[in-house]
Amino acid sequence: MRKLGSERRWLLAASPVLWLLWFSLATAGAKSTPLRGAWHEVTRGDTPASILAAFGQGALSPFNPSLLHRFARDALGSWVVLQPEAGDVDEERVLSIYPAPLGTVTLYDKQGPIHSYAMNDAGDDLHGHGRLAIRLAAGTASSAPILLKLEHSSSLAAPERFELQGLEDFLLQDSDWLAFATACLAVMVAMALMALCFAVMLHDMTFAWYTGYMLCYVVVQGIQTGFLFHPLGLSWLAGSELLVGASATALSVSFASLFISRFCDVQRYAPALSVPVVALGFAMPLIVLLRCTGIEPLVVMAQTLVNPVLILGALLLLVTALAAGARGSRQAWFFLAGWTPLLVLTAMTSAQTTGALRSLDWLNDASIGMGAFEAIVLSLGLADRALTMRRDRDQVRVLADHDALTNILNRRAWTEAANRMLATNTERSIAMLFLDLDHFKTLNDLQGHAAGDRALVAVAEVLSNELRPTDLLGRYGGEEFVAMLHDVNQEQAMHVATRLCRRVHRMEIPVNLNDLRLSVSIGLAMRSAGDTLESLIERADQAMYYVKLHGRNQVHAYERRAEIYGQRSRARSQQDPPR
Repeated sequence: MRKLGSERRWLLAASPVLWLLWFSLATAGAKSTPLRGAWHEVTRGDTPASILAAFGQGALSPFNPSLLHRFARDALGSWVVLQPEAGDVDEERVLSIYPAPLGTVTLYDKQGPIHSYAMNDAGDDLHGHGRLAIRLAAGTASSAPILLKLEHSSSLAAPERFELQGLEDFLLQDSDWLAFATACLAVMVAMALMALCFAVMLHDMTFAWYTGYMLCYVVVQGIQTGFLFHPLGLSWLAGSELLVGASATALSVSFASLFISRFCDVQRYAPALSVPVVALGFAMPLIVLLRCTGIEPLVVMAQTLVNPVLILGALLLLVTALAAGARGSRQAWFFLAGWTPLLVLTAMTSAQTTGALRSLDWLNDASIGMGAFEAIVLSLGLADRALTMRRDRDQVRVLADHDALTNILNRRAWTEAANRMLATNTERSIAMLFLDLDHFKTLNDLQGHAAGDRALVAVAEVLSNELRPTDLLGRYGGEEFVAMLHDVNQEQAMHVATRLCRRVHRMEIPVNLNDLRLSVSIGLAMRSAGDTLESLIERADQAMYYVKLHGRNQVHAYERRAEIYGQRSRARSQQDPPR
């Protein structure tokens, strides 16, 4: 059963990777029309006709539309001309741009602009989830050049590729991507909300930091892929997606640093890095605040700081997790297993902006899948942490409730358990035994406290073995023990106590050289109406004291008609006999 549970956990953790593999295989077989492409930076005085003419003359810079290519969008934008290489086909087609650009793209003909498309535009009837979709009407010559203008954008120009498909093929591929992205984002949101519930129930901020980190990553991916606009339809974010995305990215690093600080117990396993990690957690929100002020110098400062701080922060978290893991933090390895693949993908995606890795167009989708993978791995790590903490707490409780020497209940824990037994078993008969070792002080004086400790341990073990598991046995103090027996009458309790006396005496623990052996005197009291734990113990103690006065190594049951022998106040007024 344990093995099966382990296999299920690994299958669950690997499921985002399986989704990504399935999506890659599904999209690999999609039909598309080969394209020939060329581009040119926009200059003043350009007209659509002049750009198309320059394309026909081969004056534009060629590129492969099926590979990722970075176009200039920081000046006036870029012209892109795409030439389908297939013959005439009378069907409706869709030109998709992947990944979805954050800026606006305008479709032109020779006369001028036809329509502008943007990821945050909620008015178009066709949306390419994760892509920007441009519908080309049926009847248009399939070999006619397609002229696009990538408008100026203040965001960092990400590399893009182009694909021309029939409408049916596009919709099939689009539904596959939507299923994949929805499943991955749903996993991340579900893990975050579950952690939020645990944060509230357990009052543990570790779960709260994880929730913040995961939700910020969901927002980042939702903006980068356009998922927040389509299909979620959050059109009110239009125009502020750059600020929201940058803020979510910075806050995700902040939450990640606060999360790793507690999750990996950095203060314990990597104390030298504790302060920088926590400082990073508070620095990123300050950068976000600077970005949101709207004051130009502060905004520029924030934009200048954010990327270096993100890079240094990522390296700091990686080094911290490695250091904590190397020094014994089990949770640090969970963090590394979930976070490192995503960090590698992020680094590879950043490298694409410089023109590298042009054929790896699946990195953006892999980031979504790895986000879900990380959510599951870190959730497993949180579960492991919670179980470990619970086990440690239980061990501490056991240590707090048990006598350090004899490993039976100490006086406090026994008193609490005995009170519960009395309160929950009001109709059941209960017997109280008060046990005191005979000649124990002499044993300590002659043989030393180490011998006395060994004797206490041996007696406690014998008493535990002779009593039922449901009976309460505890060390009351020094050489005194108490036991509470339920569902027994006085005769049965006397029989049990007599057996305990004989069993201890047969241990033959020597006290001195005169063949004196360690024994036990036991007082017995049965619960009666109106008894409290204190009154029950007092009567059993009085009965035990009667045994001390009348020969030791035997049992006496408290009897009200014999109170003359058990009154502790009168007996204590006499000289106490040696125990």
